[in-house]
Amino acid sequence: MTDYKRVIKSIIYAAACVCLAFALTACGDSGSVTQTHIEATQTFDPGEQHAEADADGGTEEAPAGPVCNLGTALSVPTQITRIGDFYFIVDCYNNQVIYSDSTDKPLNEWYVMTSDIDKGHTVASDGGVYLVDDTERHRVLVFEYDGSTFINTQIFENIGTRPHFIVYNEADGCFYVWSSMTGEMYVFERSEGSTQMYISRIMKLDELDGVYVRSFTIDGDSVYLVSGNSQIIEARLSDFKVLDRYPVPDELAGMIQIMPVDGGFYITISTDVHGNQDFATIIYAERLSDLESGGYADIYSYFVGGGTPYYMGEIDGRFYLTEHRLPGHSVWSFDIGEDHMPADVTAVY
Repeated sequence: MTDYKRVIKSIIYAAACVCLAFALTACGDSGSVTQTHIEATQTFDPGEQHAEADADGGTEEAPAGPVCNLGTALSVPTQITRIGDFYFIVDCYNNQVIYSDSTDKPLNEWYVMTSDIDKGHTVASDGGVYLVDDTERHRVLVFEYDGSTFINTQIFENIGTRPHFIVYNEADGCFYVWSSMTGEMYVFERSEGSTQMYISRIMKLDELDGVYVRSFTIDGDSVYLVSGNSQIIEARLSDFKVLDRYPVPDELAGMIQIMPVDGGFYITISTDVHGNQDFATIIYAERLSDLESGGYADIYSYFVGGGTPYYMGEIDGRFYLTEHRLPGHSVWSFDIGEDHMPADVTAVY
């Protein structure tokens, strides 16, 4: 890259950081929304991604094509999903996202989407761009697929503290990125007629600043924030105005994810209110309002139990669950029977 291009990118980076710091300061009141337009701190020309500097300061072409996954085991997988033709697994403690056209293939026949993350948790896409959270470095990475491999085209720095969960909401064409420790939701949009992303607004609930909240669920015009402080909060998606609260008992306080299913909700639990993972489980409840009084069924025994279940999702009419703390089964697939209980439970990896 020529020197003048480096200078220009440095100026853009510095200006973006100032804008981001101002936006974060502006988010004050509970349910507040900061309208903004924050560009990526780093934007890359996809054509430059295949070039590497040689010893003489010139460039040489890097090997083209996808990179094979060298591992044969997952380490704390947090998400499995399907986007287009590919399945993706976020292999959190191996610091990578891997992908394949089939879950029947062994892990060492999958490919690496990225290994430039530190404890990432999720990947989401609108079919054109792919967003990955780089949790421990407080970043979001943007990728595009060139027909052969995934190319990192943008980097957004300073996305709250430990961004932990990303969802693409087809209804409004926005990506929602949750900062798990600051009560902030970053809303990403595409520039018109482009694949370039920008942050259009930042919404905040002050009461969750400093509370570990692992995920959220969008359902129509509402967003449900899992309990990190002994209550589920339902807020309006557009402005984070709190609509309702659902208290939960101490043993359910450290929730991971709420997944709506026919007839109710599946909820994964990581810890109790004191952070004890011995309370990790999966429950089913017909209504969130039933939780406080104990109106739920523990269903973790259908998956053997004893580990820590994490994120869930539906792929082609079948449900999937990631899990850690136990060897031998990191990813499950299952159906939901007529009695709302898991059925045909199968260990995938």
